[in-house]
Amino acid sequence: MFNIFLSLLKKKKCCEVIRFINKSFFYSTNVVDIKSIRNIGISAHIDSGKTTLTERILYYTGRINEIHEVKGKDGVGAKMDSMDLEREKGITIQSAATYTRWKDASINIIDTPGHVDFTVEVERALRVLDGAVLVLCSVGGVQSQTLTVDRQMKRYNVPAITFINKCDRAGADYNRTIEQMRIKLKRTPVLLQLPLGLEDDLKGTIDLLTRKAYYSEGSKGEILREAEIPADYLSLAEEKRLELIAILAEHDDDVGEYFVNEEDPPLPVLKNAIKVLVRAHKITPVFVGSALKNNGVQLLLDGVVDYLPCPTEVNNYALDANQNEERVPLSADDPHLPFVGLAFKLEEGRFGQLTYIRIYQGMLRKGSAIRNVTRDRKKKIKVPRLVRMHANEMEDVLEVGPGEICAIFGLECYSGDTFTSGEANLTMTSMFVPEPVLSLAVKPVKYTEMDKLGKALARFKKEDPTFRVHVDSESSETIISGMGELHLEIYIERIRREYDCEVITDKPKVAFRETISTPAQFDYLHRKQTGGSGQYGRVMGDYLPIDWSLPNQFTNATVGMNIGPDFIPAIEKGFYEACEKGALTGHPIIGTHFILRDGATHVVDSNELAFRLATKGAVRQAFLKGNPIVLEPLMKVEVQVPEEFQGNCIANLSKRKGLIVDTENSQSFCTIIAEVPLNNMFGFASELRSATQGKGEFSMEYSRLDRASGETQKQLVEEYQKNAHKQ
Repeated sequence: MFNIFLSLLKKKKCCEVIRFINKSFFYSTNVVDIKSIRNIGISAHIDSGKTTLTERILYYTGRINEIHEVKGKDGVGAKMDSMDLEREKGITIQSAATYTRWKDASINIIDTPGHVDFTVEVERALRVLDGAVLVLCSVGGVQSQTLTVDRQMKRYNVPAITFINKCDRAGADYNRTIEQMRIKLKRTPVLLQLPLGLEDDLKGTIDLLTRKAYYSEGSKGEILREAEIPADYLSLAEEKRLELIAILAEHDDDVGEYFVNEEDPPLPVLKNAIKVLVRAHKITPVFVGSALKNNGVQLLLDGVVDYLPCPTEVNNYALDANQNEERVPLSADDPHLPFVGLAFKLEEGRFGQLTYIRIYQGMLRKGSAIRNVTRDRKKKIKVPRLVRMHANEMEDVLEVGPGEICAIFGLECYSGDTFTSGEANLTMTSMFVPEPVLSLAVKPVKYTEMDKLGKALARFKKEDPTFRVHVDSESSETIISGMGELHLEIYIERIRREYDCEVITDKPKVAFRETISTPAQFDYLHRKQTGGSGQYGRVMGDYLPIDWSLPNQFTNATVGMNIGPDFIPAIEKGFYEACEKGALTGHPIIGTHFILRDGATHVVDSNELAFRLATKGAVRQAFLKGNPIVLEPLMKVEVQVPEEFQGNCIANLSKRKGLIVDTENSQSFCTIIAEVPLNNMFGFASELRSATQGKGEFSMEYSRLDRASGETQKQLVEEYQKNAHKQ
């Protein structure tokens, strides 16, 4: 082993030396210095190269032996995309955690999805991380999901550095991307590197701080060769370096003093200034390269270690339930403090539920007793098995210290639960969970597989807070709701594969309603004679339309004793029962007022049942005479698309009978607000992404009820009558 080390050292293969040391020593020990820990997430818009970048990071740090591509054409696929569905579709669906080492630093990495449907994976990752790498495409620049990810980083106060990827692609322009960072993200980008060439001419990277050029050589870019900056790049490099120093001088007094005196700041002063300003969220360092072409990754790793904070440099707080949820600072400096950890992600593992935990304070040891403060703080839970995750692989450890991320088997909990050693009643603040925007009705092909479906839905609901399940009270359908069509499509496919349960999906019955548009009168006699005591009840009065937002109303306006007071409650009950199912389409009746004015009774045959049935008949009679109409829910739809797709988007909404309420153009993006019938919104997510090259996104929420179009009403009536004949 020592001879191999000397051989690599003589050949000056620095990256190979690091890989050798990591594999031989660092991954065989559990001892981690907290000052060396970096907890980072890699986030970006879909298809910006996050997983490709993570694959190179793992290779250069000695964590994996071979580089595999995202699509998995070689039958293997990228390490962090361990699900078959991820490799087939070429996208990240679930966030995946791993840990690695670079030089003297221990790095916990969470690779997150870029697709908007899986935004909760980014949300929960950023909730527990200390820093982030924001990956931008040098061709696409700042895209729609980039804005979402940026908002999430700012929501959790996560400092970030940026990697402008794909500088080898046609149309690459890092300057345009940096300008978009200023305008769209409201960040202060600080360019630390220059690409040596662009597109097909990309050869390496110029480091503006060290004034050196770096070339990635070897079959996989594992050899990083340092050289002088080429003569034709010297002028540009000095110009950009001066811009860098000028930006730092605005925020840092030490650099400012050198700048005012027209002196060149020493490298340690510059690096310290960048580190302080990044952690204060005042600047965002920018690195450049191409992960696919193995360019710039090692320098980015240096930036992660140099500029992103360790756990002791981040302020984390818990809420003290005994002190009106007063904020209590948590310390990662002393491992002997009481344990506090947050369960931020759940998975179904081979040996039961796998719970990912970020440790904010104290130590977590195998066999120790902890308590779930969120659920039942009195119950002690033994930690049966403690592991560090490497994508879908796991490595057993005996203990994990403050600031680290690990996983535990055998914990019954939910995402967002807080665990402590029991000394204090502390809970961590929860993460932001967006509301679902799309629903599907789902049922198994075979009725005997209902249990399998139930188990699958219960598990997915527990793992993913944006995945909702409920049974519709009107249709008795099982409705699943999520962030988009792809989100639900993935879960349907997982039910088929993981539970061997074939399912049928359909759009759920929209919550249509029925009402009358004109007043009507009723005079209905219910009479039934079957020998012996019969049934007799007669009701008369008015049936009026009222505001749709009001509940149905019943008024007893009778005078005299034609209907005895004992029968009035039965008549009222019959009215409300009749409103549960309208005569047009079978949907509930709303916005009506039943006024009982007169009626008749029979000495022998009148009873409560007779009057209840008479009232139901009267409602049906008056309802059909009152020009009945169908009401449908309108949704407030907010669509964000690049300006060049504005016309197509408005046309699509209009095609769906949407009413455009407002449009707003800002920073090359257009926001369109419209009211669209919910029944017409199915399939919109796929069409929007297809029409906007994946750059468009939308949200919708219930707005109000409105009269359905004649075409929709006719279709619903025909469908209801057809089903009634079948029955």
